Amino acid sequence: MDWRGYILMDGSTCMAMLLAGGEGRRLSPLTDKLAKPAVLFGMEYRIIDFTLSNCANSGINTVGVLTQYQSETLHAHIGDGKPWGLDKESNAQIALLSSTNTELGEYSGTANAIYRNIDYIDRQNPEHVLILSADHIYQMDYRKLLAFHEAKGASATISVVQVPSSDVSHFGIVQSDSNHKITNFIEKPNHSPSNLASMGIYMFRWSYLRKHLLLDAQNHRSSHDFGKDVIPQMLALDGEIYSYLFKGYWRDVGTIDSLWNAHMDWLDGKVFGNIDRSRWPINSRLVSKGVVSTHYPQFISNHQSFLHPDSSVHQYLSRSIICSGVEVGKNSIIRDSVIMPNVTIGRNVRIHRAIIGEGAIIKSDTVIGGSNEKITVIAPNAVISGVQQPYINVALTNSIML
Repeated sequence: MDWRGYILMDGSTCMAMLLAGGEGRRLSPLTDKLAKPAVLFGMEYRIIDFTLSNCANSGINTVGVLTQYQSETLHAHIGDGKPWGLDKESNAQIALLSSTNTELGEYSGTANAIYRNIDYIDRQNPEHVLILSADHIYQMDYRKLLAFHEAKGASATISVVQVPSSDVSHFGIVQSDSNHKITNFIEKPNHSPSNLASMGIYMFRWSYLRKHLLLDAQNHRSSHDFGKDVIPQMLALDGEIYSYLFKGYWRDVGTIDSLWNAHMDWLDGKVFGNIDRSRWPINSRLVSKGVVSTHYPQFISNHQSFLHPDSSVHQYLSRSIICSGVEVGKNSIIRDSVIMPNVTIGRNVRIHRAIIGEGAIIKSDTVIGGSNEKITVIAPNAVISGVQQPYINVALTNSIML
């Protein structure tokens, strides 16, 4: 089989399980009252929209979403799955599998979350199960992953990306032979001869995964995590486990810095790249028509910003994202920042390298951000005045005036 080809992904072939219960402490204060996958991204998306859209665009019609922390907004957003074509009318199904609906309490780890839903998966009777993280920004055709997985005769396949050697301590790192068979898996090593990082995307034969979930559940020393426990267990016992190299854009947005960087990547055109969005749409319950770009090519820097059409910005804007319902007063300057929906910004405000949470009020003459590398975050619905961080004025060359 040519693993670069396409194969049908109905529920009997492959179903997906999305891990969407993350608390997201490193994204605080944005996640203080919100699950990490429900955090807003770009103009009109929540982070989970990318993974749900990947499933729908890949032809996966059976999806389970495992939720836990602050799940109300996430459940309301997903609903019946219709925005992604994952509803009954589309001959698909999506199930919200919350730990709060059982007497067993919270899921104790990523593998435990799947283990606790073995009966649900058994009822679907899939040949393969795709395990996905719901808090990453990327676009991936899972049919290619499944084709590779089947061509190798793999028990399990881990999707990987190449990362700089300086970043290996942030990821589970895979070592593979020339045939892509995994020889070692190390969770967040200080140093590694390999720079292949696990994306947290796993394709399993269901019978194989089921066996190892039962083994892991009996191990009282286990933290019941895929990267820390189950994958090493598979490699130690009987694993035909392979690595699938993904070459497209991918970013784990689990920190404030990575979320900000992903937004800047979006402005640079890296998130969507050369993907035909008419054939690979990112759908959302929030999406509406009419989002416009305020890119003015006559500026030397080619910095661009995205401005939602129902926002009102009267002054300087450079390399920033302004979401719906935002009002910005006169003589205010916004640079290298993300302004989430329904934010009110007064006059003479300076914002630089910041994320402003939904519904925040920034009073006139406030200064947010500074000349250092750190990103300033304003909590949703906060009322802010004064200087939030030392700020050095920057020239307005390369800015755009609205």
